[in-house]
Amino acid sequence: MTMKKKRPVLQDVADRLGVTKMTVSRFLRNPEQVSEALGQRIAVVLDELGYIPNRVPEILSNATSKAIAVLLPSLTNHVFADVLKGIETVNDAAGYQTLVAHFGYQAEKEERQLRSLLGWNVDGVILTERTHTPATLRMLETAGIPVVEIMDSVSPCLDMAVGFDNTEAARQMAETLIRRGYRSTVYLGARLDERTLQKQQGYQRAMQEAGLEPLSVMSATPSSFTTGAMLLKEALQRFPQMDSLCCTNDDLAVGAMFECQRLGLNVPEQIAITGFHGHDITRVVSPVLATVVTPRKQIGEEASAMILRRLRGEEITEPVRDLGFRIETGRSI
Repeated sequence: MTMKKKRPVLQDVADRLGVTKMTVSRFLRNPEQVSEALGQRIAVVLDELGYIPNRVPEILSNATSKAIAVLLPSLTNHVFADVLKGIETVNDAAGYQTLVAHFGYQAEKEERQLRSLLGWNVDGVILTERTHTPATLRMLETAGIPVVEIMDSVSPCLDMAVGFDNTEAARQMAETLIRRGYRSTVYLGARLDERTLQKQQGYQRAMQEAGLEPLSVMSATPSSFTTGAMLLKEALQRFPQMDSLCCTNDDLAVGAMFECQRLGLNVPEQIAITGFHGHDITRVVSPVLATVVTPRKQIGEEASAMILRRLRGEEITEPVRDLGFRIETGRSI
């Protein structure tokens, strides 16, 4: 039976250098507390030994953890993969860790995950939803750390926010269809989260302003190509006069497009289709998908940058940032 490899401890590093354990510990907490020459020697030995700091004691003895918590509602949604890329880019450059937790669009699970992350004494929190339990709100108030809520620049926020106007983006996309002569557009939504409902409101506003009847087919199931195909079939049954689809995201739109092709329906000649977010797949499907292009990576970058500026004591002159969106008409409308 192979024995588990023993991790090197502070004493191993100190013995190798002929210094006290306290000296190495001081360097790990704040490299400026030892001379530059000694700091370089310690860094070399730490690297040679593959030393892994024990986070908990370090955090307990320190006011800062050099870590920012991110709570994501979904691990399969490409939107949040792009956002996380932006967050990590900024955090890594500033020497901050990114601690990620998943809560599956459930406010109660968000509360449990947040309680765990705050126990690690994180320096800031990035949240992806606006609906929080009373306990979550109390914990954040007690923690007194910077909080940024993302993906929405309109809804009221706890502290800071960065995103775009989901309602206006969907309104403009629906308006684009109406201007091109489509008169029976159906909105497809899944998961029924806050942003899906905001987009539905924008679509409905555009239809009502044009004197047209808003029609929706919604499902509580998570978004996927399969869900898109299922919702298209339901829309065809319920609204045979349908001439276009306004989808809450690209996954539903691409799934609906594949299903149209399977059923022998030409896009856009028989049914026009629009998506939302502008993922890579929208550019490689045929026809190229019309979609709302959103600045997902930039939202992540700006969220982290706002927290880091606050941690440096800088004044945040614009606590709510709207990074906008772009309508890409593609060839599917």
